[in-house]
Amino acid sequence: MKKGRVTIHDIAKHLKLDSSTISRALNDSPRVKEKTKERIKQVAKELGYKPNVMAANLRTQTSKTIGVIVPWISRYFFSSAISGIEEVAYSKGYNVIICQSHDEYDREVANAYTLFANRVEGILTSVAMDTVKYEHFEQFIEEGIPMVFFDRHAPEVKACSVVIDDFNTAYKVTAHLIKQGNDRIAHFSGPGNLNIYKDRFNGYKKALEDYGKVFDPALVFESRLLIEDGIEGIKHLLSLPNRPDALFSSNDLAAIAAMKYISQHTEFSVPEDISVAGFSNSPSASIIEPGLTTVDQSGEEMGKIAAKRLIDEIKGEIDKCTNEIITVNSKIIVRESSVKKVAKLVK
Repeated sequence: MKKGRVTIHDIAKHLKLDSSTISRALNDSPRVKEKTKERIKQVAKELGYKPNVMAANLRTQTSKTIGVIVPWISRYFFSSAISGIEEVAYSKGYNVIICQSHDEYDREVANAYTLFANRVEGILTSVAMDTVKYEHFEQFIEEGIPMVFFDRHAPEVKACSVVIDDFNTAYKVTAHLIKQGNDRIAHFSGPGNLNIYKDRFNGYKKALEDYGKVFDPALVFESRLLIEDGIEGIKHLLSLPNRPDALFSSNDLAAIAAMKYISQHTEFSVPEDISVAGFSNSPSASIIEPGLTTVDQSGEEMGKIAAKRLIDEIKGEIDKCTNEIITVNSKIIVRESSVKKVAKLVK
C-alpha cells in the first residue's frame, strides 16, 4: 500500500471491487449487502482510512460546523456552557469551532468574520463587554445563517436568546442580604451597555426600594469586574464616610478579590462587618474562606439548550426565531460570606 492518505480507490483495489461499491458501503447504503458492508468497513479500518469530511461537505453544501464566540474560555461559566454545547453538537453530528473575544469588540468582530468565512452553519455567542454595535452579527442574519445568543444577548439583533432571569435573581440576592440585617448594600456592576448588568442593577435597586432601604449611587461601582476591579472597588467603598455593610457583586471574580482584600488589608471581616454575595458559582466560591454566597447560572444546561435550539433551526425543524427569549432556571447558593453570625434578621 502506498504511503499517504488512504482513499476509497485504495480500498477498492485491495478488495477488487468498484469504488462506487466502497463509497456506498461506507455511507451505509441499502444497495450493498450487510456482509459486504462489514467486510469493506473492516478493511477500511485496517488500512487506516479516514473520510474526507471537507470534500463531503462541499458536495452537500454543508459544513456540519457551528461557531461559538465567548468572552473567556477560562471562566467557569463559559467553559461549562461550552461543555454543554459540545455534548449536544457531537451527539447530532456537528463540529464546533470556539473563539474567544477577551471581552473586546474588535476581537469579537474578527471572530465573527472568521467564522462566517469558514462557512459555519450557525453561530452561538455571548456578547463582549465592549460591544455596542452589532453589524458583525447582522451578516449571519442577512445570509439566513441561524444565530442564538446565550447569557449576554443583544436584543437589537433578531435572534433567539437563552438567558436566566437576571432581574429577579439579583432581586433575590439583594433581598437575602437585607434579611441578614444589612442596611447599606453596595453593588459591583458590569458595563451598563449589556442587558445582563442593567437587569442585575435594576433588580438590586428594586429590592432596596421594596424593603425600604435608601439607594445611594455612591455605593454602586461599575467596572469590567476583573480582579483588579474588585480590589479597586472595595477600596473605594471602604473609603466612604458611611461605608456599606454588604456587597452584591455581578460576578464571583470581583467578589472574591474584594473578600481577599478585606481579609488581608483591613481590620474588617466577612461576614461580620461586610456580607458579600457574588454571581456564577465558580469553583473558587466554595473553596474560599468563608464560602461565597453566589448564583448558580446552570452554564452547562444553558449551553445544551442554546445548542439544541441552534441545530433545530439549522435543520429546519423549527423556524428561525426573532427575539424569542428562553429562560433557564437559576438558584442562589447561600454560604457563610453573607450569613451574619450575630444579627437581628429581617423577615
